[in-house]
Amino acid sequence: MTGLTFEQIERSEEAARQLESVVPAYREIYAEPPYHESPQDAVDFLLRARRQATREGFRLILAWASDELVGFSFGYWLPADTGWWSAMQEPLEEDFVKESGRRTFNVAEIAVRRPWRRQGIAAEMHRRLIAGLEAERITLTVRPEPEAAPAQATYAAWGYQSLGRARHGDLSPAYDVMVLSTR
Repeated sequence: MTGLTFEQIERSEEAARQLESVVPAYREIYAEPPYHESPQDAVDFLLRARRQATREGFRLILAWASDELVGFSFGYWLPADTGWWSAMQEPLEEDFVKESGRRTFNVAEIAVRRPWRRQGIAAEMHRRLIAGLEAERITLTVRPEPEAAPAQATYAAWGYQSLGRARHGDLSPAYDVMVLSTR
């Protein structure tokens, strides 16, 4: 990771603007298997990410090699009225799904461009993303195995455990939901 710098931007108009700089990297990363996303998917990503940038606790981490973006990660607190857990294919216990607005931090994105993978950049962005949070748990979604076996293995190595599968929208593919307990 020599020569890399990391930038952290909290919820603000600046964070929403900085998401524009993420789009070329997003387009490059998510055009690859297992995603095969189109240019329209990148447009949809930016619209969704801008909405997410207004959420409580939004935090954006950018990894730079000089002036070249090599990776990005962002997340936010799940609100008390979230429908996040209702998307689970197998219902969870009522006490588990109760949110306070400060119980669960959602890692919405974590991505590194191919030439910089396997250098600890994703782990460092993740560490910075959740640093200082007084969350009971951190959650994220990932494509199921075998499609995303490397990502699944990485998250498991970081301490995440699989909770089951969810579909966050009618057109959304099914994702594995993983949780990292911080207590």
